[in-house]
Amino acid sequence: MKLLFIGDVVGDVGCQYLKRKLPMLRRGLGADITVVNGENSANGNGITAYSAEQLFAAGADIITTGNHAFQRKEALHIYENDCILRPANYSEACPGKGVGILDMGACQVAVVNLSGVLFLENLDNPFTVIDEILETLETPAIFVDFHAEATSEKKAMGHYLTGRVTAMFGTHTHVQTADAAILGGRTGYITDAGMTGVEDSVLGVKKEIAMDRLRLHVPIRFEEAKGDCFLNGVLVEFQEKSGICTKIEPIIVR
Repeated sequence: MKLLFIGDVVGDVGCQYLKRKLPMLRRGLGADITVVNGENSANGNGITAYSAEQLFAAGADIITTGNHAFQRKEALHIYENDCILRPANYSEACPGKGVGILDMGACQVAVVNLSGVLFLENLDNPFTVIDEILETLETPAIFVDFHAEATSEKKAMGHYLTGRVTAMFGTHTHVQTADAAILGGRTGYITDAGMTGVEDSVLGVKKEIAMDRLRLHVPIRFEEAKGDCFLNGVLVEFQEKSGICTKIEPIIVR
């Protein structure tokens, strides 16, 4: 079985590009499941009901998020949909949940959304939370979107989950890393899956605005870049009964 994971989709331009490219890509790769990180899918970051609809229309089966999950207060109702996840280590008082289960007939597939805590919000310890979650899951086919800033935290989580999950995909930093591997002969891993949006940008933001923000240290509202897009993601092949990852392949579509 194959699962295609798409890195952070940025803004409406990223959503529209995904709608154009994902159906053909999914067919060409033979992907059975598609998971999309949509926490920046709304213009100005965050996720809205409209941007989530665009991601589902493109072919997403599960949408994961991250530190901007609750950026849009008017859109908190979207987490009533079991296929839209927020990091599991947010407080239980927050809407939504951090685990989604897909019934594929031959097997069930679990998708877990977690947030790192280094240089991000002071949430519950993601290592403790994933331990608690894994005790409750009845399927060996488990995929984790670990939305984190620090590469050290992502690497540590990847090794911590080796042999316990099918694959872990790092998200948040928007730059696809060149370290895709199968850890311990079982668990697929990549530090960051990359982003889907305008390539000639700074992480999807207009480069002039990002440069001025960093150079002048003045508050400037970010705007999504315009121009040619690319799609970044990862394809994982895995055994249905054992949950073992047999292949992991980074994907870039321009």
